[in-house]
Amino acid sequence: MLIPALYGLGWMLTQPLLLVLPETTASRLSLIGTALSLVLFVVILPSWVRQRWSSRQPWRILGLRSRRQGPSSGRCLMTGLVQSVGLLTLISLPLIVGSWGRWLGELSAADALNALALCFGVGLAEELLFRGWLWGELAQFTRPRTAVVTQAVIFSLVHTRFNLDVLPMLGLLVGLTLLGLVLAVQRRLNDGSLWGCVGLHGGLVGGWFALQGGLLQISPSAPQWLIGPGGAHPNPLGGLVGIAALTVVLALQLTALAKAPRP
Repeated sequence: MLIPALYGLGWMLTQPLLLVLPETTASRLSLIGTALSLVLFVVILPSWVRQRWSSRQPWRILGLRSRRQGPSSGRCLMTGLVQSVGLLTLISLPLIVGSWGRWLGELSAADALNALALCFGVGLAEELLFRGWLWGELAQFTRPRTAVVTQAVIFSLVHTRFNLDVLPMLGLLVGLTLLGLVLAVQRRLNDGSLWGCVGLHGGLVGGWFALQGGLLQISPSAPQWLIGPGGAHPNPLGGLVGIAALTVVLALQLTALAKAPRP
């Protein structure tokens, strides 16, 4: 109930703003409420981890502070960003080769800033929530593998658009679940650091925004199985290419994890 309670509190705190804000700003009240909820979440998180998880180092156990013997935060972040570029390249190439897309390479300063904000804002916020707090909560009362799968399923359900037809919706559920698993295994490979997940997740979100914002012109006739469901705002992770790419990445990660030395 923590997240719904914080979201409700953030919404309540924004309501007095209706009296003083102009209509154009008041229409963005939901976004302001979400930002307030996130701030409240970050403020209470250290105390929550200390009391419920019995940890004296909340930011380290959440993955925001790297372990001394593990890879640095900057290295993990850069690795995740490079992985996101690779995945987006795999998704974009069939569009260009199949004549459903044309490389423009144009991006306005405003769109570039929005892409960066999405990359680091959404990446950090959602990874702290799902691969940080939620995974840690689930690990308190379930088996490790159950916690990994459950956080991925919840992540998928939260992001899936249930107004889609059955097959596109199932494709999106599968793709997002795979992404949740990939991000969880990435954190394991990074010795608990969350920054690799931030780079990979944020890079996918910000990178796809940049591609649609002017770098790549996508034809309206691009097939849904390739570009993913969503119509004018497709999510490529729900397409066959996205699902296949994530499956390969997950298989490679699990192989690397199996070969990694045990602590």
